[in-house]
Amino acid sequence: MSNSVILKTPIPGPKSREIAAKKMQYVPKAFATLAPFYIADGHGALVRDADGNQFIDFTGGWGCLIVGHTPKRVCNAISDQAAKYIHTDFTAVPYEPFVVLAERLAKLAPGHGPKQVAFFNSGAEAIENAVKIARKYTKRRAVVVFEGAFHGRTLLTMTMTHKASPYKAGFGPFASDIYRLPFPNLYRNNMSIADFDRAFAALVDPMEVAAIVVEPLQGEGGFVVPVEGFLEYLRKFTDQYGIVLVADEIQTGVGRTGKFFAVEHYGVEPDLITIAKSIAAGLPLSAVIGKKKIYDSIPESSIGGTYVGNPVACRAAIEVLNIIEEDNLLDRAVAIGGIVRARFVDMQQKYQIIGDVRGLGAMLGMELVKDHSTKEPAKEECSAIVQECLHHGLIIPSAGIYGNVLRMLVSLTITDEQLNEGLDILERAIQKVSS
Repeated sequence: MSNSVILKTPIPGPKSREIAAKKMQYVPKAFATLAPFYIADGHGALVRDADGNQFIDFTGGWGCLIVGHTPKRVCNAISDQAAKYIHTDFTAVPYEPFVVLAERLAKLAPGHGPKQVAFFNSGAEAIENAVKIARKYTKRRAVVVFEGAFHGRTLLTMTMTHKASPYKAGFGPFASDIYRLPFPNLYRNNMSIADFDRAFAALVDPMEVAAIVVEPLQGEGGFVVPVEGFLEYLRKFTDQYGIVLVADEIQTGVGRTGKFFAVEHYGVEPDLITIAKSIAAGLPLSAVIGKKKIYDSIPESSIGGTYVGNPVACRAAIEVLNIIEEDNLLDRAVAIGGIVRARFVDMQQKYQIIGDVRGLGAMLGMELVKDHSTKEPAKEECSAIVQECLHHGLIIPSAGIYGNVLRMLVSLTITDEQLNEGLDILERAIQKVSS
């Protein structure tokens, strides 16, 4: 097996340390970084730093790089579009890539009714606008979200996000009319749908709720898979009370779970779907895909923004969709998931620190605990494993309310050899830290 990891200097090397010194002077410390080194170039699932060291990247730009770093076809589309026009604002002078991409996404969305698509810049913007649209459509104010949720860092989405530190602590006051319910979690709370129903009834009148916003598989919350039947229950519940069901697919969407949308695993058709991250290979682009009858309820010029649906980002996104379809990346997500799950389960049997293995497709995580009976989160050990991996050529992200979940956000273009090499580094780090 060829080695993708190439380490020429200590980590970080001298050039990265030089850049880091300037960062300390000119960049707010709020922009903390996972990697202690600075990228020079990246291709596929590999990253080379300023000192010539090469790493395997399991972060995928926090889940933005389904098709890998600098995919040639996307780069060519960006270059072609940039040579024609970079910006007009679609509401000033419209352009075809915006419409073409909207058509592609509307046709990919689950369900048979007509759909329409609005574009924005970030995942948080997509969530903000989904809530706006739901409130306008229902003429209600309340929004229901879940424990473990991550929806963004703006005022509204920060309120909707669960984890307090570092996302919310000290940044209040928060937005009003946001209600939080437990997320049925087989490993942590084993909450039944009946339990959830009772909790909902005690919290807020369903007739006052505009939207329920749910991640089909929680991302930042720790890759938590909902209990069987939960998404289907939410669909019936929202239909019963005229509530808009919003699927936050910002991290789960665009093929990561083996379906284009994670809700397809459950046979559920949401009213609105938000996507971002991988849709444009890392360029700023997000979307709210929704039922036409909902969009028909909001007036002209009531949503939008100067940069939304930028033509360069739209061209990149169209090419991302072409790559996913032509290179069968949904099947590749399933294959990657099979390899990773087998390795994770094998590690779980060897190392007591691994309490749970869970996920869908290539979106898999392992929860680390100090004790299997108490399930006390092993946050410090998780951080130590991440650092050990970094110094041996693997960039891997953590997650979870307690910071004790290792998660996989790999490019679906990663080779089996690169994937297994990275998993080998991970296992050695787990063995060292947990011994």
